[in-house]
Amino acid sequence: MNIIVLVKQVPNTTKVKFNPKTGNLIREGLESIVNPDDLHALEAAILIKEETGAKVIAVSMGPPQAVDALTQAIGMGADKGILLCDMAFAGADTWATSLTLSRAIEKIGYYSLIICGHQAIDGDTAQIGPQVADWLGIAQATYVKEIEQVTPGESGESGEIIVKRRLDNEVERLACQLPALLTVIKKVNQPRYAHMERLITSCSDKAPIVVWNAADIGVNTCDVGLEGSNTHVIKTFTPNFKRQNEILRGSKEEVVNQLFSRLKNSDTTMAGKL
Repeated sequence: MNIIVLVKQVPNTTKVKFNPKTGNLIREGLESIVNPDDLHALEAAILIKEETGAKVIAVSMGPPQAVDALTQAIGMGADKGILLCDMAFAGADTWATSLTLSRAIEKIGYYSLIICGHQAIDGDTAQIGPQVADWLGIAQATYVKEIEQVTPGESGESGEIIVKRRLDNEVERLACQLPALLTVIKKVNQPRYAHMERLITSCSDKAPIVVWNAADIGVNTCDVGLEGSNTHVIKTFTPNFKRQNEILRGSKEEVVNQLFSRLKNSDTTMAGKL
């Protein structure tokens, strides 16, 4: 049983800058970390590995320094890391990113489960997981808060996974036929720390990490990266929040009357806009 975990390296800061021409995030010079939700995805995969003997493969798309995310994944317990690194991948939207990831997964071949964090803190779109599942034509379960049972397939059977997923006001329990893709939320587990011995191995020449480019996964450069993206950022800016306050003066009765008057006028104004 192979489990693929999608891992993303993200900036560890709120002081981000954007390219004024492309609208893309400028990542050079920024301290990077593994996307927090993806650590929960890694932990979920490793727990299943410990129970079933599965093999965990971490996959990341990014610049050369994204290898650090795979190093941490292997330190936690992943068996192999694959870095998708090519200038042709740069500037990708979720459409082009999910296409690239799905083609890499197809190259890997056999897998039973794909797990990823439900969203990345630098984009907050929560689109990559569902889009990858759609490209691959497999079942998906989003916002998973608990993995209840995993039954690997035997003798050609596909196997099954039972999960609980968070909805707005309730929890849904469902079963998915494998292969399937899960996006997990933080409540699913508590990620472990990387093991020092595994970290040393992952940083050595014997590290089980490979790098694939566009040719390796069989995609046309016009279909990935900025060129293959269906959405383009027209403008990026930082909102300028200014607080407005007013001090109401007078007796208690006068202040209350003034407050009610302003609330009433506010409701009337909002109703007019609707």
